[in-house]
Amino acid sequence: MDKSWMHSDRRSKAYEFGVEAFLNFAVENLLTTTHIRCPCVKCVNLKLFGVGIIRDHVYFNGIDQSYKNWTFHGEPWEATTNASRNVEEDDGHSRYSFVSEEIDMDDNDFGDFGSDPYEFANVIGDGDQPVYPGCRKYTKLSALVKLYNLKAKHGMSDVCFTELLILQGDLLPEGNTIPTSMYEAKKTLCALGLSYEKMHACPNDCILYRKEYEDSTNCPTCGISRWKEGKDSILKEGVPAKVVWYFPPIPRFKRMFQSHETTKSLTWHAARKSIDGQMSHPADSPSCKLLDDKWPEFGNEPRNLRLALSSDGFNPHSSLSSRYSCWPVILVTYNLPPWLNMAYLPNH
Repeated sequence: MDKSWMHSDRRSKAYEFGVEAFLNFAVENLLTTTHIRCPCVKCVNLKLFGVGIIRDHVYFNGIDQSYKNWTFHGEPWEATTNASRNVEEDDGHSRYSFVSEEIDMDDNDFGDFGSDPYEFANVIGDGDQPVYPGCRKYTKLSALVKLYNLKAKHGMSDVCFTELLILQGDLLPEGNTIPTSMYEAKKTLCALGLSYEKMHACPNDCILYRKEYEDSTNCPTCGISRWKEGKDSILKEGVPAKVVWYFPPIPRFKRMFQSHETTKSLTWHAARKSIDGQMSHPADSPSCKLLDDKWPEFGNEPRNLRLALSSDGFNPHSSLSSRYSCWPVILVTYNLPPWLNMAYLPNH
């Protein structure tokens, strides 16, 4: 398929026809119009949208010109040569110069990364490699986590972080394992299960803009717009008025059972016994005992997860004058002993 349009002016007919041909190609191969990876320079195939939103993104933001093999959209995978992996292109421009500074480490960016235990084991195995031959202080994974913490702490843009990774790779000895792009870094971190989803919501809490409402621009219940209203009372199209951040708990539960030590700790509540007759853990409470008596099939298996649901509002900016607030909904695993049950929040 002709892909020369990707380098054309976005106002040209060639670009217009190319976008439509690309979308038709994706729909024909993926057999969906609502869950397609967006190849614009802001999303770089990390986020899923409907055809209409992707069309807007590709026009407004431009398409990621480094996306030469459309593997995410049905094109057969081709082995990439080392030359094509170089950070610098033949024309001397960085292949990441088109990447926007607005990519967040959020959403379920890479599909189902982290759900495969073998993939998780491979990531951990790769992460145990020294950051360069002979290094004893840092592994590939620990160095990446340190660098990403610096990015978050100092508000570093994604473009800046990519350039920092490139510089680190040049400074370190040959054979180092530092990723050469933000994309590779995110891919590694997401495989550890650090992903989540952002869902647009009605400002009046009527609906979530998902499934049949995914492409809607107004709430079907109250009629209010999906988009945020600016100071000039003009709607900022593409900027949601309200967002729900969702941390899928099922993959996190599965991850807990991938560790032998954690799996053993998940039966602690059944193995322990209250010595003084006092309630020192939720497992000693009448509520937990009632649950086991009422549903004996559930209670007879100590590995079944006992979860507590909690929610409260707080101002994340510690400023009383700020109107912004968060309302996290937290699941606490009561199977674990007291010294662990707050350290293994599956959905916090």
